[in-house]
Amino acid sequence: MDMWARLGAVVGGAMVLLRRLGAPSMAAVGTAPTIPEARKQGIMTLKMPTAQGWGPGQLPQAAQGLKVNAFASGLEHPRWIEVLPNGDVLVAEALLQTDPPKTVMDRVMQATMRRARALGHSANRISLWRDADGDGVAEQREVFLENQNQPFGMALVGDTFYVGNTDGIVAFEYQPGSTRLNGPGKKLVSFKPAGHWTRSLIVSPDRKRIYAGVGSLSNIADEGMEAEEGRAAIWELDLVTGQARIFAGGLRNPVGMAWEPVGGKLWTVVNERDGLGDETPPDYLTSVQDGGFYGWPYCYWGQTVDDRVPQDAALVARAVTPDYALGGHTASLGLCWMPAGTLPGFGDGMVIGQHGSWNRSKLSGYRVIFVPFRDGHPSGPPRDILWGFLSPDEKVSYGRPVGVAIGPDKASILVADDVGDVILRVTGA
Repeated sequence: MDMWARLGAVVGGAMVLLRRLGAPSMAAVGTAPTIPEARKQGIMTLKMPTAQGWGPGQLPQAAQGLKVNAFASGLEHPRWIEVLPNGDVLVAEALLQTDPPKTVMDRVMQATMRRARALGHSANRISLWRDADGDGVAEQREVFLENQNQPFGMALVGDTFYVGNTDGIVAFEYQPGSTRLNGPGKKLVSFKPAGHWTRSLIVSPDRKRIYAGVGSLSNIADEGMEAEEGRAAIWELDLVTGQARIFAGGLRNPVGMAWEPVGGKLWTVVNERDGLGDETPPDYLTSVQDGGFYGWPYCYWGQTVDDRVPQDAALVARAVTPDYALGGHTASLGLCWMPAGTLPGFGDGMVIGQHGSWNRSKLSGYRVIFVPFRDGHPSGPPRDILWGFLSPDEKVSYGRPVGVAIGPDKASILVADDVGDVILRVTGA
């Protein structure tokens, strides 16, 4: 065996060991990541597996000590989950809709996205699933709310139910135990649609404010900053006054949000820009400062300038460095806080649904991971909870995890899989 073959065997063995230990094999990960120098791609790397779905009896792999089952099946592109106080599980079923292609690249991109089931007909509804007998499988399904505009985030405060549609936050009257909402609702805040279309919601601990994640229109403000006004930000809606403002900006596509109980801070996961290489820059998990600016589109991971973009030196100077890198192009979307003891062998930390990459030569993501926390901060390498959503040759995806939530029993994790069209449930074995 020559030197290169021996080196390959060593690296391969290390990868297997990492997988057995439950550690994702990504480079730009952690609080002090090694981020390769940017390499501009004239034509962006485009690699996306064909969406296949799960075969009969097929499920993702779970970490040692855990098991997984289908909590709900037969959905239409489930993206986000909200668990109500009575244990009902709400699921937003929606899909990206886009204008007809204008360029050859648009055509190629849209054809690829359709093959991956990332573009097409949107159900535009929220379904309700009830597991009345507590066996971990929902036996009752209802249409909770329909005819929405790409619904995603959901939140319940008192007798008001809030929906994050792509064009704004809408409020509906809610009665405990209701299985269906009616009426047009009342729009409270308007957002620009298109581009990164998801609008996640989370309620403040005092139940007086709602925060919404609003992604950018484009990769690096390709149509100018005026088109990006009000985007790439987390918004705050004051439920008492009705006033809305940008809470933090420079966040290219902030999706999942969660409250960390020790420090009391809001955290989010952010999808970074494309076209600079497999690991450059990494997606990230970060606490969110009121008034903070996180770099997009001018720079990334602190003050690393993206010279493809006309610069604003003042904004670059005050760009906040994120807390924890998640690897390049993982499409980390789902986020929830998981208290110690929820799953056996796991302490306090964040659960993250990684939808999976398209803009890199070696695919990343396509898994559910756990980032441990101590004293309000990330405290170690990530661990896998679920994997096996992607075929070994990277040509087929059986599923793609998105939203994650603590189950009604407080001893499980629910995962929305928008290719498998299923809600997965993870518990102790």
